[in-house]
Amino acid sequence: MAAARDHAIRYGFIALLFGLIAYFAVAADGFVSPQSAVFIFQSVAITGVLALGVTATLVVGGFDLSIGSVATSAMMAAAYVMVVLEQNAVVAVVACLLIGAIVGLINGWLIVYMRVPDLLATLGMMFLLVGLQRIPTEGRSIATGMTMPDGSVANGTFGAAFLALGRHRFDFFIPNLIPVSVVVLLLLAVMIWFFLEYTRFGRMMYAVGSNERAAELAGAPVKAYKIWAYVISGVFASIGGILLAARLGRGDIASGNNLLLDAVAAALIGYAVLGAAKPNAFGTAVGAVFVGVLLQGLTMMNAPYYTQDFIKGLVLVVALVFTFALSGRGKR
Repeated sequence: MAAARDHAIRYGFIALLFGLIAYFAVAADGFVSPQSAVFIFQSVAITGVLALGVTATLVVGGFDLSIGSVATSAMMAAAYVMVVLEQNAVVAVVACLLIGAIVGLINGWLIVYMRVPDLLATLGMMFLLVGLQRIPTEGRSIATGMTMPDGSVANGTFGAAFLALGRHRFDFFIPNLIPVSVVVLLLLAVMIWFFLEYTRFGRMMYAVGSNERAAELAGAPVKAYKIWAYVISGVFASIGGILLAARLGRGDIASGNNLLLDAVAAALIGYAVLGAAKPNAFGTAVGAVFVGVLLQGLTMMNAPYYTQDFIKGLVLVVALVFTFALSGRGKR
């Protein structure tokens, strides 16, 4: 009985993922096709990148609620730099990455040195960024030819190299099959997985999250590790914002509304993958794919949009039950 339960905990979520794919393959026409698979991966690429950043903060025992607003701010900043300031793609990308790093640094400083609880600090940052990103354009989206608040016209354009980050596709058996954003997600997933699992810095981050006091007594610079986790989260959120801006070709003020919910769901679902019961990059990537499969299948079955968040929440609850209640690992 115990062995059966252990197998259910370890492989149950993977089995659920394949069961979901099999169900949609039968119930939704056209679900099993290369184009559908690519759409799923493209739809979760940005969410997955943000979720990997959240995973870094979960590893040190924290949590980042500002990732969605950081991504949206980066998207708006990229549009502002190229369309309003008429700078090139390199300047826009560097500006976005700096924004993410600075926001992560401020979050970490508030949490570590000002002793503000992580949820409150990042929630406050989320509201601050939501308001800040609207000020330069008085709440309007940014596009070529728009009239600025001072009466000038923004004549800049998105560079072709920048747009390629969100729109170019590589050939893979079929022409124009693999989007750049999916490649970016895979590279970042492998990078953060290797970093957390096989480097001393990553293992120490796990040690900090497992027992902060013990890590501190062992001589680990706990404060530095926690701050770096939030910097990583901010940079990854900025990368997601860059990809979003490149896909849309404009600074859409409302386009990041669901990023936080989907990214958090993917990161928390990752706890249940292979019975890890801890934040991990591989589980997060699988969680992002699961969210993408679920939403794509529901969309192709014409499920009402207002039921999708409920179903995502239900899946998340089931995943957490698998992780903590059944495994008995919820208590430390």
